[in-house]
Amino acid sequence: MNLELAKKIADAVLYEGYILYPYRASAIKNRQRFNFGVLMPGAWAAHQQSGETGRLQTESLIEGESPRIDVRVRFLQLISREVGRACPGESEKYEIVPQFEVDGAIHQCWEEAVEREIVATDLGLSKLSAAPKVVRWSSPTEETSEVLRNAEGHIVGALVRHQRAINAVVTIGAQALNTRLWKIHVEVHNFTLLANDASRSEAQQSALASAHVLLAAHSGQFVSLLEPPDEFASFAADCKNVGAWPVLVGGAGERDLMLASPIILYDYPQVAPESDGDYFDGTEMDEMLALRVMTLTDEEKRAMRGVDRRAREILERTEILSQSSLMHLHGTIRELKEVPRS
Repeated sequence: MNLELAKKIADAVLYEGYILYPYRASAIKNRQRFNFGVLMPGAWAAHQQSGETGRLQTESLIEGESPRIDVRVRFLQLISREVGRACPGESEKYEIVPQFEVDGAIHQCWEEAVEREIVATDLGLSKLSAAPKVVRWSSPTEETSEVLRNAEGHIVGALVRHQRAINAVVTIGAQALNTRLWKIHVEVHNFTLLANDASRSEAQQSALASAHVLLAAHSGQFVSLLEPPDEFASFAADCKNVGAWPVLVGGAGERDLMLASPIILYDYPQVAPESDGDYFDGTEMDEMLALRVMTLTDEEKRAMRGVDRRAREILERTEILSQSSLMHLHGTIRELKEVPRS
């Protein structure tokens, strides 16, 4: 079971669209961010009639007499970060500003993301067929602050982080289709209560962003829904997937891991070996994005460094690229095929 390889693919799904070139908080595309697989508070989404949802459902097939599964629901939770500038002569009072510079470092308002995971392990399908497993998960409302000091050690400002509450429920069930074939059913609901007139920005902070499901099989093997064996084709066609599509992940030919992703993938997706890090930017054209980052002005780079750790890592990784490393990003020919003559 190659769980690390599966998580590498899952992480690419998790952070797709997290921040886009030019990787600055002031860019419109980063002020109006959009991720795949966003589960909004369900009642709020239903009231908006905008097509958004608070529910994800995935169904898949597994072979085995008495298989067991591990289920991991993974997503990002947004944390609002405000920048406060100390008010002159007033201790512990701050004025919220879009950005604030301290000794050359820029601090900006932003929505950071924290990785969350809801885990249920060693679930026997025979027991799940008798009674579904229900896992409840919650994250409380929290506020934390971090003071900003200048080179002389004086407090000149603060970073204030706001975390909104989230309440989610994961329901895991199974159905025996024959003596060696089972259907697995996983539903994820965002039941967070939110006022119907709350803004979309507020709702996003109580959302499960980039939500996806990683399934691991023990004493059994998953069945591809894209290319099922003929004997299982009708069962595969009956699987209902809403907001996520399950594909086999891991080494080619292995069938003990399944990823239900909000981005449609083929079985056994891979991260290109030429990619040395994540850019979170669409088709992840590393060479073009690296060259574009290199053309940023010093002021733009300062702004990029002040967004968060992930943006800063993109910049630092790009700045140390050697010529040979850059050429390595140019890509490679994977396979040559003979073109049939007409």
